[in-house]
Amino acid sequence: MTFQHFFAPCPRGLESVLVTELEQLGASGVQARDGGVQFQGDWCICYRTNLQSRIASRVLWQVASQPYTGEADIYKTAHALPWNKWFVPTLTIRVNVAAIKCPLRSLDFITLKIKDAVCDKFRETTGHRPSVDTTQPDIRIHGFLDAQKFTLYLDTSGDALFKRGLRKTAGQAPLRENLAAGILYLAGWQPGIPLLDPMCGSGTFLLEAAQMTLNIAPGSGRSFAFEKLKKFDHVLWQKLKEEAVAQEKPRTPQPIFGSDLYGDALADAHVNLSAAGFSKVIELKQANVLEISAPAPTGILVTNPPYGVRIGEQQQLTELYPKLGDALKKRFSGWKAYILTADPMLPKLVRLTASRRTPLFNGALECRLLEYKMVAGGMRKVRPAAAKQQLDQTSPDSQNQDTSVR
Repeated sequence: MTFQHFFAPCPRGLESVLVTELEQLGASGVQARDGGVQFQGDWCICYRTNLQSRIASRVLWQVASQPYTGEADIYKTAHALPWNKWFVPTLTIRVNVAAIKCPLRSLDFITLKIKDAVCDKFRETTGHRPSVDTTQPDIRIHGFLDAQKFTLYLDTSGDALFKRGLRKTAGQAPLRENLAAGILYLAGWQPGIPLLDPMCGSGTFLLEAAQMTLNIAPGSGRSFAFEKLKKFDHVLWQKLKEEAVAQEKPRTPQPIFGSDLYGDALADAHVNLSAAGFSKVIELKQANVLEISAPAPTGILVTNPPYGVRIGEQQQLTELYPKLGDALKKRFSGWKAYILTADPMLPKLVRLTASRRTPLFNGALECRLLEYKMVAGGMRKVRPAAAKQQLDQTSPDSQNQDTSVR
């Protein structure tokens, strides 16, 4: 069995979660890197990761890694590869290049040199060259350069893995599916634990939770670029897909709840859940987050509140955040709340003490995942004198009032 080298990019902040997932899928040599995880495995691992990973954005097959000093070295490394043994020239290609601390001036020129090397090699070996399609290519080639080394990958995924094919309408500012899945992992949520998204929008958290609960492979409804490679093992792929389908659970009602104040957003969620076959799995209702009650004594609340861009929206959110904190304290004692936000004002105005702040990226947008433990009894430290005075002033009635974390 020949092991190949792979790299799986993921949303920044989820590298440790992806490490755990890849190890569970059977990958070896798993190592976290900034923005992704490198690993080793055979083609079965490659297929399974594309099919089963909820966190990876892509699975890139490493085909070269060499030192370089100039553009000529880039061309030479790319031209030396047996491209014609991997795919036919009738397929379209696209080259993407990224770099960190690269001394070369133009990434566009490097991209052109890689494209030329691939096309020249095909013309020399087959008499034909592939065409370039920057919109919907059959084969994506990824180059990465650091200060000294040039690494080249073939993309085995095609479309990004967070494109599950389930979400029919995205609404405004959609959350990427693999980021939503990663947040559920970071929150410690597991199937069977009550889950609520009170500002669910088009329902991304709900869709991911339903797939996890029903053990549905996130890639089961889509195709992949590796199916177009010459070395594609159709029999193995069919076996993996059949095994995945056999492990799915019946689509019965689950303690997964979603709500939104706005009817159009809720309509998007209904469309997406219905198209995925989850209408009976998840409970949806139109409700104001400031008025909704906890659907169970304990559980996990996770949400991605709207982020105001215009001045009027920012004013509305400035008024919303303190009320949101009050609602969580009063109505969700015993729950854990996880709020993903790109708004630096939310942690200051929500008036809750975050027990954890995790930096995450939704695409290029830097966010924070804030964890709040809504437990009875405050988390603030009280000085001994103040504590005695507070005890003296406490009446039997006040002992029965809500004392959730401030």
